[in-house]
Amino acid sequence: MFEYEGMQTAAALRSPDDRGDRGRGDLEHIGRNGAARSGSGTAGAGAGAGVRASDHVSAARAALDRITSLRSRVADMEATRVDTEGLPTADALAPLLPGGAIRAGGTYSVPESVLLAQTMLQAASAAGAWCAVVGVPSFGVEAAAAAGIDLDRLVLVPDPGDQWLAVTAALADVAQIVLTRPLGRVVPGDVARLSARLRQRGAALVALGSWPGADVTLRVTESHWSGIGQGHGYLTERRVTVTASGRAGAVRPTSTELLLPAADGSVRAAVPVAASAGARVLRPVAVAS
Repeated sequence: MFEYEGMQTAAALRSPDDRGDRGRGDLEHIGRNGAARSGSGTAGAGAGAGVRASDHVSAARAALDRITSLRSRVADMEATRVDTEGLPTADALAPLLPGGAIRAGGTYSVPESVLLAQTMLQAASAAGAWCAVVGVPSFGVEAAAAAGIDLDRLVLVPDPGDQWLAVTAALADVAQIVLTRPLGRVVPGDVARLSARLRQRGAALVALGSWPGADVTLRVTESHWSGIGQGHGYLTERRVTVTASGRAGAVRPTSTELLLPAADGSVRAAVPVAASAGARVLRPVAVAS
């Protein structure tokens, strides 16, 4: 139950009647003693009890109005609460995210890799969700289509200028995942307002760069390319280690190896490297005594 100024207990609301009863008892006592002023005292006590009862009724009505208003506000807040179910997520990213999914209303930071950030959009777009990309002119449309992102449900704003935050907030109204590159310093007030908007709309934000208070930050901590020889050949795939860390230590750092990209251009979990067949194997030998 909510508490606020003016609320009273049921016992307090009943107290005027009790006092009135006690008052009548006192008047009867005075009457039995033969007091000449008992009649006028009875009238005065009755009038005073009536005034006090009227005051308490008014206070109770005011309290009821406050309760009704507060219940209405709570109902409005509950109507816009976050859907706890996760958004469709690429299998390669599931081990890095709490619950194995991108959370509606969540904020995610990918400081360096455009391809990793693009992968955050892939599964949701393939499932029919609208996605938006703000302030990332290097975002490749052909590469996005090859990754399975539906271009018919993709909104691109390559150069929003100094209005990037307003554009990002506006697109959160229509897109389930918004990928944005922060341009300049992001103040805590703007972060709080945008986070509230994301929760209301059930959208997720992926920042290509640092983002204050991000729920999860994904960083490429190791990277190795394969395919090129001694001055010849072509790069075929990139094997990386991606480490996920949470806000203020809320999520224990987790790492996994990905092919980013694999030889066919996809992003997927990397198969552990087996020992080379030609590697030397050391075996224990008997030592003569």
